[in-house]
Amino acid sequence: MSETPVLSLEGVTRRFRSGDETLEILKGASFDLYPGEIVALVAPSGTGKSTLLHIAGLLESPQEGAVRVAGRETRTLSDTLRTQIRRDEIGFVYQFHHLLAEFSSLENVVLPQHVAGVAPREAKARATDLLTRFGLAHRLQNLPGKLSGGEKQRVAIARALANRPRLLLADEPTGNLDVHTSDAVFDELLHAVRSENVGALIATHNEELASRMDRVVTLRDGQIVAK
Repeated sequence: MSETPVLSLEGVTRRFRSGDETLEILKGASFDLYPGEIVALVAPSGTGKSTLLHIAGLLESPQEGAVRVAGRETRTLSDTLRTQIRRDEIGFVYQFHHLLAEFSSLENVVLPQHVAGVAPREAKARATDLLTRFGLAHRLQNLPGKLSGGEKQRVAIARALANRPRLLLADEPTGNLDVHTSDAVFDELLHAVRSENVGALIATHNEELASRMDRVVTLRDGQIVAK
């Protein structure tokens, strides 16, 4: 591919101390993710999925290797610049929605745009458009406590896309939903990611969902490899 990857890991090593032992979780791992590409990360618990997502999302730094987001090397940046990249370039979706309980659906999606300096009218229009695309036009003013599980996760996905990120990182985004709702929300997530031309890395234990993505990778001996 000729495009610049939205995420590029090159020779990433991450190790932790546990008593007298050193645990090497990632061992020179390399991986490229391109705009509009959706990649499933399927690996057993304890192999480093969370560490990988944290490094990709600039929440942790590796001891060695390069981490580039939209072509920009991030490992040596200040905390302020790393926070700015997370805000402007990366969207996060978790298994649990983590919505702000005292804010409506619309306000939950508007808020990250306000933090990014988007004008109120533009932020409201963007939030309304995203929530409508997720079938929530009739839930704009509802607080999270008045939403179903699937509706909450749709709001969370809309929030992750609010600032038009280039990279979306998702950790079991439908893992807390029943099968029927999970399929529906996942279909909407895939459609939204493709329409926004976002590169997405989605960790899941669901092999059926993984098979619907563009490719599947796993972690083996500290390396990112095709599954």
